[in-house]
Amino acid sequence: MLKAALLLPASVQCGSACVRLTLVHQQHQRHDPSAAWSRAPGKTGHLCHSTSTKSITSSVLAMLTPPAQVRFDSMDYKNILHWTPPTNNTSLRYYVQWKIYGEPQWVDVDGCQGIKKQECDLSDVTSDLREWYYARVHASSLPSSKSAWALSPRFSPRWDTQISPPALRLNVTEQKVVVRVKGPHPLVRKMHSKLHYKIFLIHTSGEEEVFKMDCCSNKLTLKELGHKAKYCLQAQTVITSQAKSSVRSSLKCVTML
Repeated sequence: MLKAALLLPASVQCGSACVRLTLVHQQHQRHDPSAAWSRAPGKTGHLCHSTSTKSITSSVLAMLTPPAQVRFDSMDYKNILHWTPPTNNTSLRYYVQWKIYGEPQWVDVDGCQGIKKQECDLSDVTSDLREWYYARVHASSLPSSKSAWALSPRFSPRWDTQISPPALRLNVTEQKVVVRVKGPHPLVRKMHSKLHYKIFLIHTSGEEEVFKMDCCSNKLTLKELGHKAKYCLQAQTVITSQAKSSVRSSLKCVTML
């Protein structure tokens, strides 16, 4: 038994050798009770203390579970990384890095090192619409325990961001409605010059009329509406260059004078 153990490859690390030679050590102690260590195979003069097995186990147990569900949530090019904590431990701190797809180097996100919240704003470093990005996050529990990195799916601000619908303000006069629109975040208008809105006029019968409104227009006037009739309106942001549109805004209803 002792001979077989000592023929282990020389590449076996000291810690592993101590674990595998535990039985040898125990048998050896029967013949020599004063023995307190076993020699690692292939390591002349290098000694491994028998208690190293305990330290290896402790090191494994100290490894934290990584954060889960790491993903980008993006609205109007505000790109926020979210994740789910690995445990209910409120003392955990998180460290976030990002990189451009295809680049080898990971970069720390300023303001997201050693944070307690489970989100990080990466808008400033993921603003190029031509690029694809990755982010990753790991958890740490002081003084020394930490998790492996948890990786996000690949993210494109151009294709993955959601566009918010415009807000409507209505002014009812005799037989007409003046519609004013407050568009999405200024960053959306800055990035897309070919931006317009769809205005939906919904009759009580369910019939819809659709009007197109340029993003730079101040107002749209809907005329010749029925006396005492009730109408509901919704709006939608449309980016022509990407064939992308927002969800519709919430219903706003008016009754004509």
